Amino acid sequence: MDTVTAEPARKADPRLSTAIAIARLIGIMGIVYVHAWTGRTAEELAAIAFSWQTVLRTVLSEMFGRSAVPLLGMISGWLVVSTATRQGYGAFLLGKARTILLPMVLWNAIAIVLVGAAATFGDLKAPTPSSIGWTLNELVPLVHANDINVQMPFLRDLFVCMMLAPLLVRASSIWLALVALIVVACSVSGVHVPLLLRPQILLFFTAGIAARRFGVAERVAGWPVALCALPFVVLIAPRLWTALLGNVFFDAHPHAMAAFDILFRLASAVLFWRVAWALAGSGVADRLRTTERYGFLAFCDHLVLLWLFGPVIGLATGALGAGPYPAYLLVQPLLVLGATVALGRGLMAVSPAVARVLSGGRLGR
Repeated sequence: MDTVTAEPARKADPRLSTAIAIARLIGIMGIVYVHAWTGRTAEELAAIAFSWQTVLRTVLSEMFGRSAVPLLGMISGWLVVSTATRQGYGAFLLGKARTILLPMVLWNAIAIVLVGAAATFGDLKAPTPSSIGWTLNELVPLVHANDINVQMPFLRDLFVCMMLAPLLVRASSIWLALVALIVVACSVSGVHVPLLLRPQILLFFTAGIAARRFGVAERVAGWPVALCALPFVVLIAPRLWTALLGNVFFDAHPHAMAAFDILFRLASAVLFWRVAWALAGSGVADRLRTTERYGFLAFCDHLVLLWLFGPVIGLATGALGAGPYPAYLLVQPLLVLGATVALGRGLMAVSPAVARVLSGGRLGR
């Protein structure tokens, strides 16, 4: 996630840099809600789709999680302009391999070993190595998304975007618009492009480059919060309804839902960027920015933590549907963040070099 490795936004405006850090933290914590432990299988969740606890989980994941990919992708594009124009291609790509690809592979290996062992020798119901091909794809998701660390295709596709970044940041605005239109066409039509597992990431990455070129981040920061929230409020109700209906509705209207998904994600990103800007000017800004240095580590480790410790805590709270479960659901991002901070500090105490590698360069300096 280059959003945590690039240089500060602009030294002349520390609030802008702080807002970017807070926006990253919001996005990463929102992803935890998407992957939150439920103790239920997909079939069981579908059977209780309209129970109030399932609705609560859906609201949290749709409101906070769907903004994460566009927000993080756009921030990555916004920040990469400086490094992509300043460094040679070889040095630039090597740096991104060190801060994106290497942590991705290492965390995927950690997930295979720890989660696979817990599933093989314990009671954990989780994917285990079934073939050499499965293991290789789990290490570097080339053919399809990971089965354990399902968030890692973001890093995989982000690195592809980084490979294109030196061209994109130097391209004319017309060419940027053309790239965005092609990606939208592929996403809406469902055309599979082997280069990208999730083509939307390139769309948001390109949008971030354009946003920096035209000063969009600063302009949106000056808008009223209510104005930024309006598109999100209009779109959230149909988004929640279709999400609760499940794959049956998506499969029946794939093109319309793909187009709607892009609009909703963009509306979410605008709103949460404006929220991040407001927080950057508040009394909690310094604490949030300090905590953000653990963000990349949380992005990488949160599913390992949820796989291993989610069921353990669930013994006390019960699965989705049990009385205490909603409280557990609400605090899962905070639990992940707390465990990640403890892990990061432990790594820095034992081996700053390892901490630096596993955190994408954010820790251990």
